[in-house]
Amino acid sequence: MSYNIYLLEDENNLNQLLSSYLENEGWKVKSFLRGLEAKKVISENPHLWILDIMLPDIDGYQLIADIKEKYPTTPVIFISARDADLDRITGLEKGSDDYLAKPFSPRELVIRTRKLLERFYGKTVNFTINYSKYNIDIKKRSILDEQECREILLTSKEFDLLEYFINNLQQALSRQQILHNIWENDYFGTERVVDDLIRRLRKKLPRLKIKTLYGYGYKLVDK
Repeated sequence: MSYNIYLLEDENNLNQLLSSYLENEGWKVKSFLRGLEAKKVISENPHLWILDIMLPDIDGYQLIADIKEKYPTTPVIFISARDADLDRITGLEKGSDDYLAKPFSPRELVIRTRKLLERFYGKTVNFTINYSKYNIDIKKRSILDEQECREILLTSKEFDLLEYFINNLQQALSRQQILHNIWENDYFGTERVVDDLIRRLRKKLPRLKIKTLYGYGYKLVDK
C-alpha cells in the first residue's frame, strides 16, 4: 500500500530534503510551506501528518487541534527547533504521536514515520494489491489483468485516480476532493473533468466497483 504523507515545514530546503527521503520509501508526499495551506486540506485525511510547530502564519499546535478534532486517530509527528522538553510535553497533550527536535537526521524521520505507519495500519507494507483479478503494483504503477492475461495501460492521471480510490476504499469522495487530490493546483475549470476521468477508468477497468454518489461524488466499494 502506498501511504499518503502530508508534510508541513516552512523552510524550503529542509522541506524538499525531507520530502525526497520520504518519497524514496515509496510514499506519496504532499508538502506545504504555510500552515494555512495545510489547513485547507485537512478533509483529505492523509495517513500521517508531519508538522513543524514554528510557522509564520499559524503554529502547529493550532493545526493539530483542527486535525484531531475531525480525525482523532490520524497519526501526527511534530518537528521543532524550540525547547525540546516543553514542546514534547505540549505536543503529547495536544495529541501528537511522536516528536523530533531539530536538527535531526532525515533517516530518523523516515524510521519514525515507518514505525507509526506500521503501528496504525499494520506491519506489512504491500505495494501490490489484487482487486477483482486486477493485479495492481502501486510502486511500478502497472496493472495486470489476471483474468485476461494482459497488461492494462493507464495514463498518469488515471493511475493517480485509481491509487486515490484504493487508498480511500469504501470512503465517499466528493468531486472537489478528487479534483484537488489528482490535479492539485494545476487545473482551473469545472468538476466535469472528474466525471470524464471516472468514465475512462471504468472503461479500462470494468470490474472496478466505482459507485456514483449522485450530487456528491464517487466511492470505490470492496471487491
